[in-house]
Amino acid sequence: MGKLCDKLSEDVRFIEGLKACLNCGTCTAICPAAEFYNYQPRQIVDILQTRDDEQIVSLLKSDTIWYCGECMSCVTRCPRGNAPGLLITVLRSASQELGYFVESEKGRQQLALKRTVGEWILKYGYCLYPSEIIPENHPEQGPVWEWEFEHMDDVMHRLGANYKKTGPGILRKIPEEDLEEVRKIFEETGGMKRFQEIEEYSRIKAEEMGINLTEGMDNDYIRHIYSYNSNRHSKES
Repeated sequence: MGKLCDKLSEDVRFIEGLKACLNCGTCTAICPAAEFYNYQPRQIVDILQTRDDEQIVSLLKSDTIWYCGECMSCVTRCPRGNAPGLLITVLRSASQELGYFVESEKGRQQLALKRTVGEWILKYGYCLYPSEIIPENHPEQGPVWEWEFEHMDDVMHRLGANYKKTGPGILRKIPEEDLEEVRKIFEETGGMKRFQEIEEYSRIKAEEMGINLTEGMDNDYIRHIYSYNSNRHSKES
């Protein structure tokens, strides 16, 4: 017992986030996610304090650790200075590193985040890039976005953006040497390794589920994790 907890304890965020919990439930009372999801920060802290590896593994395989919005409201209210939101970041990191994230519906969505936000940062220098928000993948955006997507250059010009162009301005083209520096930061800090882990574990899970997974966003596995909803996440369900 406790070996996995020892591993988590190597992360400075774990040390700073877990002190002495009174189990008062203040963090849950203030938590915006707890209002809507089957999620209680108090229970997260309680499980971690048991140092029970079996319970912690169950957490790493669950949807629970992906409900937190990391707003850190819990930190502002805890009478003992605990930071459940910070502990969630440690659990998410461990879940990705150990491959447990693919065992939950919300966890599997990490591949979509990696292939969108993660790769856009490395490719464009932005975490959100308009030309990549393909209407077919985002029907929730409606017909207005379809029109804007088809007339992107004109829309961006009207908004005053320097879209895909050199020089100053919003959504300007980031110089290649700056993008290379960003990639080096990802490499040195372990970001690239984590991306590889997410890809590899997702590939194995896709094979296990019998769902096609190829490069890019146009494949069955990506469409599955984008659209599937078990409806078991909210308090009402």
